[in-house]
Amino acid sequence: MLDRLDVLVIGECVADIVRRPGAVDQVLPGGSPANVAYGLARLGRSATLLTQLGADENGRLIRDHLTAAGVRVRTDDATAPTPSAAVTLDGDGRAAYTFEITWTLAAGGFGTRDALYRYGPPGTAHRHVHTGSIAAVMEPGAGTVRGAVESARTEATVSYDPNVRPELMGDHAAAVRRVERCVALSDIVKASDEDLEWLYPGEDPGKAAARWQATGPALALVTRGPRARSPCFAVDA
Repeated sequence: MLDRLDVLVIGECVADIVRRPGAVDQVLPGGSPANVAYGLARLGRSATLLTQLGADENGRLIRDHLTAAGVRVRTDDATAPTPSAAVTLDGDGRAAYTFEITWTLAAGGFGTRDALYRYGPPGTAHRHVHTGSIAAVMEPGAGTVRGAVESARTEATVSYDPNVRPELMGDHAAAVRRVERCVALSDIVKASDEDLEWLYPGEDPGKAAARWQATGPALALVTRGPRARSPCFAVDA
């Protein structure tokens, strides 16, 4: 039943730092997977976030933000600082972005089916796993994420949102391969038309999503900003 669904979200937290001339930096909790976990908890769902946080002020801010909403936060023993994304606005409002992200996500138990049981409510297995964004493509942590999803999918449904960040994707061909591996492991995939246009330049986003859907997902959904969305479903012939 939906009201008993326990969701395990695997992915990054990011401290979004907004810098304006003559103003004090504003630090906001962010990260696509973290936002999913936060939204689920605010809706009253059971949500656990498996992530990486540094032992620093940004890490404490994000952890407090998530736990206050009811998210169970489980982290590895990373020594790297909490990932951050700084946006600097000039006097005309133009933005320049700087990312400081190290994504290792140590494998200790994360890449096994036991993660469904270890990180949730006592005696309860997660029935759905969500991942995406930087966590699923930035190595070496991305390998751990894919391993966890692959192990979990025999007992849980899986959703994936690539949430492409071109500045962090590295080699284009390698990034496409990593994204497509995650797509093939998923039951539900959501991507924006901008994601698909970056991954497959010149190809219609709807056709790209339909091709994804043919590799395994039951549903591939394309969001088009204010222009609504386009779903592709798997159907029996």
